[in-house]
Amino acid sequence: MGCSGLQLVLARVGRSGILRPIMSNVLAVIPARYGSTRLPGKVLADLGGKPLVWHVHRRAAQARLVDETVVATDDHRVVDALRPYGVPVMLTRGDHPTGTDRLAEVAERHPSDIVVNVQGDEPLIDPGTIDAAVRPLLADPALPMATVRHRIRDARRIGDPNVVKVVCDGRGRALYFSRSPIPHVRDAAPEPPPIYWQHVGLYAYRREFLLQFASLPQTQLEKAEKLEQLRALEHGFPIGVVETEHESIGVDTLDDLERVRRQLAIYGEAA
Repeated sequence: MGCSGLQLVLARVGRSGILRPIMSNVLAVIPARYGSTRLPGKVLADLGGKPLVWHVHRRAAQARLVDETVVATDDHRVVDALRPYGVPVMLTRGDHPTGTDRLAEVAERHPSDIVVNVQGDEPLIDPGTIDAAVRPLLADPALPMATVRHRIRDARRIGDPNVVKVVCDGRGRALYFSRSPIPHVRDAAPEPPPIYWQHVGLYAYRREFLLQFASLPQTQLEKAEKLEQLRALEHGFPIGVVETEHESIGVDTLDDLERVRRQLAIYGEAA
């Protein structure tokens, strides 16, 4: 029932499309690796009686430009946990070093024109943010991939290496991503002061480029910063960057999990 280590465990569920500048089939993939380093099993953490990744899937499926949504995992426990809810799941190989590699394995077996990588640990992801990442690819056939940024309003986050910063050119194409503060202000702060942007780890790829990207060798900047997207820039591929006002919460610790539970309670989504 499988090929190249990939098995379709539950039937994929299609969604009716809407009119777009370029008609494309869009697949949202949620990589859900069970063995997280900092919080093992977090994708199945209980949120209002349902697994964390169920909430991610529910929100991703609400994106208007997404036709299908699937969870890609390396562990049967994720498959078993999602089966009662009818969530489409693909069982992938367990030796993928990154979520992008897992995404590429899914893309090899799926005919979609555009593949969106939705982080499996962000149960509060905004469906509109997913749509925002897809739109540049629908508008510009030459653009191979796109991602998202939002304005940093807390100055303490500018110097935090866990917060990835991005700078763009006048067309909204990425110039560089870094864990360091960019831009660096050499002298006295100019007026107005520079705007710092946080990169959101949500990517939309053309399928053909995703497969090519996953096969490219790692680059020096990528290795130094531990940021995969720098591989695309170093190999000369442009990355479209769109702005969002929505800030999601990635679950890496028990404290993050409690923050998400409080937010779901506020939204009335705990059940």
